[in-house]
Parts: sequence; C-alpha cells; structure tokens
Amino acid sequence: MVTELLDRAVAETYASWFRALADPSRVQIVEYLARQGRPMSVGELVTAVGLAQSTVSQHLKVLTEVRFVLVEPVGTARHYRINEACIGCFPSAADVVMGRPAPTPTGDCA
Repeated sequence: MVTELLDRAVAETYASWFRALADPSRVQIVEYLARQGRPMSVGELVTAVGLAQSTVSQHLKVLTEVRFVLVEPVGTARHYRINEACIGCFPSAADVVMGRPAPTPTGDCA
C-alpha cells in the first residue's frame, strides 16, 4: 500500500526544528524559557544554564532562527522569550514524524 509522503516544505520546517534542538543545552534553554514564562536577559540565562555568555548567545541565535525563541529589545539590551505559538506546533511535528496526523505549521511556527 502506497501512502502519500509528508509535504517536502513541511518536512524541511520540521527538520530545521529538530536540528535546532539537537543540542542538549538548547533543549535546556527552551525548556527554561518556557517554564519562566517571561522575557529574560542573556545574563539570566547564563546563570541558569551555567555556560559562557558567548555560548548561550550562539545557542539563542540558533533558536531565534527557527523562531522557538523571540527577541525583544529592552533599551540597549535584548531579552529572549519563548515563542508561545511554537509550543503548540512542535508536538505536532513529533506526531507527524511518528505517523500521526497534525496540522501544517503556519504563522510564527513556520
């Protein structure tokens, strides 16, 4: 029995999400931001995860590129917060990869 493949563009989006979370420190940063529920400075995140500022900044760059994390300017600083729209979309990505139906990523998740 031949079934239809997942749309290539959707598969590429999901793959970029999985790549972004392929590092345990990035998983910790996303999880911490999601639990805190507020914008946080890089310094706060450095303290929380125990990594160098440059390392945390590099992880945040990767996470903002796929929009798991959003950046907010605060004066001359930048604060980072979880993208609430992606919290609902990402479990769907895992469901689809495992053969369960899920909606197509749209808006802030794509």
